[in-house]
Amino acid sequence: MHNPIGVITDGFQRGLWEGLSLAGELNVQGVQLYAVSGEMNPKTITVDTKKRLKEELQRNNLTISALCGDLGGHGFQDRSVNPEKIDMSKRILELAVEFGTPIVTTHIGIIPEEENHVYETMLKACDELGTFASSLDAYFAVETGPEPATRLKSFLDQLSTNGVSVNFDPANMVMVTGDDPVQGIYILKDYIVHTHVKDGRKLGLVDPRDVYGELGYEPMSHAAIAEMVENSTGFRETPLGQGSVPFDNYFQALKDIGYDGYLIVEREAGTNAFQNIKQAVQFLQARQTAKNI
Repeated sequence: MHNPIGVITDGFQRGLWEGLSLAGELNVQGVQLYAVSGEMNPKTITVDTKKRLKEELQRNNLTISALCGDLGGHGFQDRSVNPEKIDMSKRILELAVEFGTPIVTTHIGIIPEEENHVYETMLKACDELGTFASSLDAYFAVETGPEPATRLKSFLDQLSTNGVSVNFDPANMVMVTGDDPVQGIYILKDYIVHTHVKDGRKLGLVDPRDVYGELGYEPMSHAAIAEMVENSTGFRETPLGQGSVPFDNYFQALKDIGYDGYLIVEREAGTNAFQNIKQAVQFLQARQTAKNI
């Protein structure tokens, strides 16, 4: 049985409604939608928007794989703003469940190497979020990349539930930490509930703080990161199959652990968003036909 394929609609850079239509054109099964601001803000979304969204999903033969609830900043490292962020995260998860998906993906900030006060702050916030998610039979899925898989697993093992789990992104690991995404699959196998499919290369030393930010250390601006990528000094996102993600072994690892969820295309680089995403979808569709992944 093939894993369903989907796309992040924001990747088209055309807005919510046109993004859904473009996803339908690609003959994918699912979409991941941002639900932090604008029309999809869970605190202001209207009944009419909910109705239209359900209609557009049905018209394009799509289901929602997950909502993206990344609130930016330093994740949940700053205890002074965590109550507000935790409340917003809960509202996003409730909206996700209302739309038929039990998954919200997010970034929680870089998990420190040592169990210091920032570590404890993040642990407390995630334990509250995980308990809430479990009460809804749902998950907050932490995206891989800011730290090695072993450190993420150690952190998750300390939580009281598996309500905080993993959204596995192999390219983030390859480009930023240089971690092995195949071994990462086996390390995090008990937590993976959602995946992104992306490719890239690590071209030099990359400080994860420059990409993801850390309390007391501001992240680089998007423009600065784009310039770094363009100048080939740190990392580069590539079309699928042209980077360092070993997709044969990667998909075999997902199969080995019994992962049957979505493969969601995420493309954040390049000048023609629709064509880039289309090529990625075709890459996955061709592999499924040839290798029965």
